[in-house]
Amino acid sequence: MSFINELKRRNVFRVGIAYVLICWVLLQGADFALDLIGAPNWVIQALFLLVALGLPAVLVFAWVFEMTPEGIKRETQVDPEQSISPHTGRKLDRVIIVFLVLAVAALLVERFASLPEAGRSVSNEVAAQSPRETVPGKPTNGVETSDRQSVAVLPFVAMSNGPDDGYFADGLTEEILNSLAQLPELLVTARTSAFTFKDQDVPVQEIAARLGVANIVEGSVRRSGDRLRVTAQLIRANDGFHLWSNNYDSSSTDTIEVQEDIAEKIAVALNVVLDDHRRNLMQSSGLRDVEAFIAYQRGRELSEQAHNGPEKIAVGLVQANQYFEDVLERVPDFSAAWTWHSDLYVHQVIDDSMDPQTGTDAHADVIATFELAKADYEKAISFAKTPYERASLELDLAYVTGNWRGMADRVGKLLEQTGCIGSLWYEAVSLPYGFAERMYPKMEELVVCDPLAASNWQSLARTQVWTHDPDGVIEATLRGLAVVDSDSLVAELAKGLILKGQNDKAQAELDTRIKSVDNAESLLVEVTAALGHREQADALFEEYRGSQHENGWNTLAMYAWTGDRENANRLAADFDQHPFGHIVLSISVLVCECGEPWDLSATPVFAEKIKESGLNWPPSSPLTFPFKDW
Repeated sequence: MSFINELKRRNVFRVGIAYVLICWVLLQGADFALDLIGAPNWVIQALFLLVALGLPAVLVFAWVFEMTPEGIKRETQVDPEQSISPHTGRKLDRVIIVFLVLAVAALLVERFASLPEAGRSVSNEVAAQSPRETVPGKPTNGVETSDRQSVAVLPFVAMSNGPDDGYFADGLTEEILNSLAQLPELLVTARTSAFTFKDQDVPVQEIAARLGVANIVEGSVRRSGDRLRVTAQLIRANDGFHLWSNNYDSSSTDTIEVQEDIAEKIAVALNVVLDDHRRNLMQSSGLRDVEAFIAYQRGRELSEQAHNGPEKIAVGLVQANQYFEDVLERVPDFSAAWTWHSDLYVHQVIDDSMDPQTGTDAHADVIATFELAKADYEKAISFAKTPYERASLELDLAYVTGNWRGMADRVGKLLEQTGCIGSLWYEAVSLPYGFAERMYPKMEELVVCDPLAASNWQSLARTQVWTHDPDGVIEATLRGLAVVDSDSLVAELAKGLILKGQNDKAQAELDTRIKSVDNAESLLVEVTAALGHREQADALFEEYRGSQHENGWNTLAMYAWTGDRENANRLAADFDQHPFGHIVLSISVLVCECGEPWDLSATPVFAEKIKESGLNWPPSSPLTFPFKDW
């Protein structure tokens, strides 16, 4: 009898298989139980080591001993004719089948438990605004997605509830998103739109339709101590087919390798050929530091709360900066953190620039604050990853500092770049000065990248206002209102109707669609003034004065809309005496859409900047205001 046959006769193979299956099922149960009680990682590791060491002992035992009716005996003491090994083998077969079924069941439970729940439909309000039928795999937002493969990375679901687990999952998601965004073959939805679906139960097909993408990435993250389990899948939206999926069981120290592997596998599944250059681009895009991207997510959350909250923005940004400083201490070459960190100082500068006090001594503190903003910008520029990012930051720095020499050339240079990063300030130095036609493709590109950001749709519509294209304004606002609920977009729609001479329709849109005057206060003053409704415009202006929403550039524009030339010149002259008054003055030109909001002679400092910039003055006047006679 051969050695292999003897192994079979003594049931060594069956014993080994049964042992592995039984131990695997028991370890899965132990893993779940240890997760619940928060046991340290070494406990499950010790159990696994114990099981692994037991396998050789069990195999040796099966070879040396045999189960008999009289009990366990050494194989040499059993007469082959009286051996019950075949009967024992059949029992082992049944054990193997039972535990194989349990193992498969455990795998299926784990797989489906990690998938985000689906089923809740999009809000009735948004659906009611959209005349389009939702078709799986086709965008409902009217965005043309080009021939590139398109994908959205949805926020990974945190399956554990540690204090940092949600931020950890968000950070992992953003790292994957940023890696994929480095590949020119892919159109990747921006974070703002993708994270709209966080903690929402919306079917994949509906998400893809609203974002205008063909593919969706989703997944889950579970952490327990140092242990990490990540599940990720790439789904083709039109039929729900999984193009790729994988589970990762590792430690938190392996997080970077996990996210890089996920991004690369997704790229390959979408037919992107990865060479060393592309891999380097992907790997250099993120933080590559677990603690840093947790801190970064906390900072982003506080910053967004500050921008959307009732208090002054700068108050919330102080807290956000504490986290951005933690990020920069660990990853000092992360450009985005320097940019976010500068936001506090820029807001402090702008807040001060709307203060009517004059004199050098009165502004000593704000000049020191500005130096902090400038230093942040310079760091961000030095660490920028792409030419577009660098050009955007350079334009923003020149704009804020007031170094406007050659600004027209800077705007032209930026418009030559491609990408989904928008400069914070380029609308203020482009739209009023003859760049609107060239800006339109850039705004369309931003809408494709970030289709659920209402501000992008408003910028697209505003661009069409400046090109004197009423049909374009109406089309852009209706496309935007199909996917986002925005009173500001309704006001832009009214502008388009005014440009077409359909004033009654414009008023009807305002009466029926505006949900809260507070959300579009300044725009309503503009539209009612353009409609020639004197009493209504004055009443809205008076209500706006002294409200928490009031700011200098809107107030200056309102004086122009209502024909108050004297106060417009007075306020503009006050701003002109501030070291950073050019910011308020230039934004007022943008929002006014009325040509000269004040007489340029009232602002000699700003006039000199316009002369140095190469920008055209006076700016165009896309809308006509009956009360403004200059």
